[in-house]
Amino acid sequence: MAAEKETRLHTARGMGRFSRLWRTRSITRASMVVERLWPLALPAVIVAALFLTVAWFGLFALVPTWLRIASIVVFGLGLAAAAWPLTRYRAPGPAEIDRRIERANALQHAPVTTITDRLSGNERDAFANALWQEHRRRMAESLGRLEGDMPRARVPERDPWGARALVALLLVTAFAYSFGPRGGSIADAFRTPPGAEPVPARIDAWVTPPPYTGRAPVFLTAEGNSERDIFRVPEGSEFAVRITGGARESLAYEDEAGVAEIAPEGGFIPDDAPVPASRQFSGKLARDGILSLQSGEQPLRSWTFEVIPDTAPQIRFAGDPKRAVNGALELQYEIEDDYGATEATTGFVLAERPLPGARALYQAPEMPLALPRRGSSDIAAKTSRDLTEHPWAGTQVDLTLTVRDAAGQQGRSEPKRFLLPERAFSNPLARALIEQRRLLALDANRQRRVLDLMDAVTLRPEDTFDNPSHYLGIMTARTRLMMAEEDDELRGVVDYLWEVALGIEEGDLTAAERRLRQAQEALRQALENGASEQEIEELMAELREAMQEFMREFAERSMQNPNSAMQQMPENGSEMRQSDLERMLDQLEDLAKSGARDQAEQLLSQLEQMMNNLRMGQQQADQGQSGQNQMREQMDQLGEMMRRQQELMNETFQLDQMQRGRNQGQQRQGQQGQQQNGQGQPMTPEEFAEALRQLQQGQGQLQQQLESLMEGLEGMGIQPGEGFGEAGEAMGQAEGALGEGEGNRAVGEQGRALEALRRGAQDMMQQMQQAMQGEEGGSEEGGRQQSSDNDPLGRPRATTGPDFGDSVKVPDEIDSQRAREILEAIRRRLGNALSPELERNYLERLLDLDTR
Repeated sequence: MAAEKETRLHTARGMGRFSRLWRTRSITRASMVVERLWPLALPAVIVAALFLTVAWFGLFALVPTWLRIASIVVFGLGLAAAAWPLTRYRAPGPAEIDRRIERANALQHAPVTTITDRLSGNERDAFANALWQEHRRRMAESLGRLEGDMPRARVPERDPWGARALVALLLVTAFAYSFGPRGGSIADAFRTPPGAEPVPARIDAWVTPPPYTGRAPVFLTAEGNSERDIFRVPEGSEFAVRITGGARESLAYEDEAGVAEIAPEGGFIPDDAPVPASRQFSGKLARDGILSLQSGEQPLRSWTFEVIPDTAPQIRFAGDPKRAVNGALELQYEIEDDYGATEATTGFVLAERPLPGARALYQAPEMPLALPRRGSSDIAAKTSRDLTEHPWAGTQVDLTLTVRDAAGQQGRSEPKRFLLPERAFSNPLARALIEQRRLLALDANRQRRVLDLMDAVTLRPEDTFDNPSHYLGIMTARTRLMMAEEDDELRGVVDYLWEVALGIEEGDLTAAERRLRQAQEALRQALENGASEQEIEELMAELREAMQEFMREFAERSMQNPNSAMQQMPENGSEMRQSDLERMLDQLEDLAKSGARDQAEQLLSQLEQMMNNLRMGQQQADQGQSGQNQMREQMDQLGEMMRRQQELMNETFQLDQMQRGRNQGQQRQGQQGQQQNGQGQPMTPEEFAEALRQLQQGQGQLQQQLESLMEGLEGMGIQPGEGFGEAGEAMGQAEGALGEGEGNRAVGEQGRALEALRRGAQDMMQQMQQAMQGEEGGSEEGGRQQSSDNDPLGRPRATTGPDFGDSVKVPDEIDSQRAREILEAIRRRLGNALSPELERNYLERLLDLDTR
């Protein structure tokens, strides 16, 4: 038992000894690892300490991005280079640890097995115990030395400049500084530092209305404007917001459709991109809304807009299309638009739709319209253009006016149907050629029919043509038409037919008139085609020479004909002088060269109209005298009829009063003198009946004269008015009443006939005046009335003072004398106290009408 107990005791002691030995070896191994690893890791530790020092001092947040990235790369490369020696590290082995322990305990290395093999069992135990005690003592001493002397004995040699101490000092200082307000962090090395404090944004905003509105820009940020203001701007205005400085401001527009964010010029800025120093937003305003500027979630400014809609332009006819004196189409219309129209045109469509398969050679005529002056309250405008040469002239057309504004909006008028003015050809042969020309232009498929018509015209040339050149011209046109196959060739025939018709019609024109017309037409074509200034100048020179030649010829013809229009003008400065023409020509040339082509064309049309008026005035002076004489005769005849009707009414009234007096048995002394015949004796019943018969016969003759007068007026082209018809009917009723012996009814019908004659005379005077003034085609087809206040050129006559109403029609001497005689007769009858009451009432009514 004792031996077994001792064995266990020795075993426990052995286990304790081995445990202490293991700890000693572990400590020795750790110290050897530190000794070997520390010199290798020291450079990497210094590099890491420097990196931490720079980061904690906040240097990475202060340097530019490129320098920060370069520093990180340098530190990374330095750390990799400093850590490279660690690859040479070798861990200590067991034998190295034992030798280290032996050296530390001053033990000589000897294998324990060589000693114990020589001893017995008890001796080995005693020896092991003694060895353990000695080892324990020395181990304690060696551990003490290992804890104190061993690290100092193995530390590398000292840093002569104290660099490691400086790095440690900087590291500690930087660590403490990192907790301050300006301290940095390790993360600063790996993130972009925030930019400098943003400069307060400067905001400039304005709205620019469209140029055609003529409105000035509105500065939204001007002093005095507040966010409560409502800015009224035209539709299509452009807003602009410029921001200088600031951060990432955004702009949005809110209207009835929602909120729309507006991108700056160049597009939206990415989050990681720097903000430009200046940014500008722009857009157009189409609806009412609010423009808001904000920085993040914070609103900066806002502006409220009320957009004024831009309505479409409107155009309408101010009168029916009509024919001017010179044959041009004259249009009067009104144009309305918010800011003024920019273009107006016409659209012609044939009223009679062409047959299926018809092949028209010409498009509809084009007629640009003049516009009212921009900014003027007068919306009326007028355009005149000669379309008589177009093949559509003389056909029924539907005309629609179209107007456009600067915004591209369009307006149309209601269509008007009328006869497109054509040139009036007095020569039957010329009219026939124009009809054939129109048929061919409207439908090229009628080529065969036009050839047949030409054959019919040229069937008997000896009876049809007075001038052989006219026959040759028509035969040339027929040959060209028969050989034409393409549309261009057919259009050439159409143009040639027009030239032939003009040659036949204008055979009586002088060379000066023909030259003037050619110069005017050449200048008009040049204006329409946008000719150069040099070409305009040459054409104006030709027009001046042609005008001077025409005026010389006109003056010579006027001197030969005393009834010329120029001779009939007063000598108060209203006649046209050479200086007037020169001034108009200078103005025309200035307008053409300055680019005002529309105004130049209008002035050229006025000049052409003046020349036509001169020629027409001379023709009227040559040919109108006979017509005026006929009109004067008709007027004199009508005046005689009215006088005779008045006498018949007076005689009928007297006989009626005599009949009434005899029937009532009233024989007064004063009345007996009025009821006597021409010999002073009272009238017998036979004489009374004969007087009534003569009055009846005179009334019938007067009615026949009225019918003859009406027929004569119709022959002169004057349509008798309703007054003449009523007068004839009343005369017939009066004749019947006289035949039946009803004097009272006859007087009433004769008075009605006289009043109707007066109305008919007024209507006849108006028609005669229009005929004498040269109207053509009535009020619907046109013709410009030339009043007595206009000279033969169509211009208002010059006056030397204010207008005192001289334009009012003053009765001539014959009318005035006749009116005075009638009034004096009426007053004498009223002065007779013995006049019957019925007659007095009638005469008082006549005087009352006269005073009115």
